[in-house]
Amino acid sequence: MKVLLIDIDSKIPNLALKKIEKYYLDKGNEVIWNNELMASVCDKTYVSCVFDWNKKQAEQWENRAEIGGSGYSLDIKLPKEIEEIKLKINWGFTTRGCIRKCPFCIVPQKEGMIKAVGDIYDIWDGKSKEIILLDNNLLALPLHFKIIASQLRKEKLRVDFNQGLDHRLLTEDLAKELFTLKHIHELRFAFDDIASKTTVLKALDILEKLGIKAWGSRWYVYIGEKDTFDSVFERMELLREHKQAVYVMRDKKVYNKPEYIALACWGNMMGAFKMPLKEVMEKSKRLKPYKKYFNLENQLIREERRG
Repeated sequence: MKVLLIDIDSKIPNLALKKIEKYYLDKGNEVIWNNELMASVCDKTYVSCVFDWNKKQAEQWENRAEIGGSGYSLDIKLPKEIEEIKLKINWGFTTRGCIRKCPFCIVPQKEGMIKAVGDIYDIWDGKSKEIILLDNNLLALPLHFKIIASQLRKEKLRVDFNQGLDHRLLTEDLAKELFTLKHIHELRFAFDDIASKTTVLKALDILEKLGIKAWGSRWYVYIGEKDTFDSVFERMELLREHKQAVYVMRDKKVYNKPEYIALACWGNMMGAFKMPLKEVMEKSKRLKPYKKYFNLENQLIREERRG
């Protein structure tokens, strides 16, 4: 039996398709990846679409393949015998679901309330020195997180909490656990709404108390339809003052707004973000075309007041 797997748009190896691959390989079948020309000679075809803007590509396979993925449908699930396969490929989930209901996130709708589904021994191949965890909100299960941290320490693994950590759940106790681990990348959190300013400051206080290095964490800064330049700039400037990096993420509905393009250019270039925006605007050839969208004198006054 020949099985064709089509990965339309995954940024990382597609976990669902990797499980399907293992399921059929274990049965002695042949598995072919991303060769559309082989569709006519394969007995079964599976297609995965992660991003909804690529849905039309997935729809072209209707009536010819099994189609799934969050970009195509949130209701289609893998068969239980495939979903429960444990892939020891050094990246994956130890929890699924989330306690939050962020308006831009599909995880609660797709996976429901958070629950533990495994540990690092369900993911780790026993050889690698690094592991990538894709959990959406690992700190929401603090006891489970401590078990995971204990396993990471025992096996002396470097870890990447790839989807970030919820700063609102950070306590000094959990932060101490984080600081005992070896990390592949910097710690990552999110500052998605200026209404979270108090909890962000509390988290920063904990991190600074435990000795986080300058620019030692990275914060996702989401820009949505309800945001204004000031609501985004205030979040970024607060993090800059605390010498922590940012990564600006623009919703597709505001992606092309020039003032947000400029903020993303500033925030997502570490060398630039260490300087005040006004100074960068004056010096950077890349950002000079955006000067007309800002009242830099008013911004300078805001910066001086903070100083």
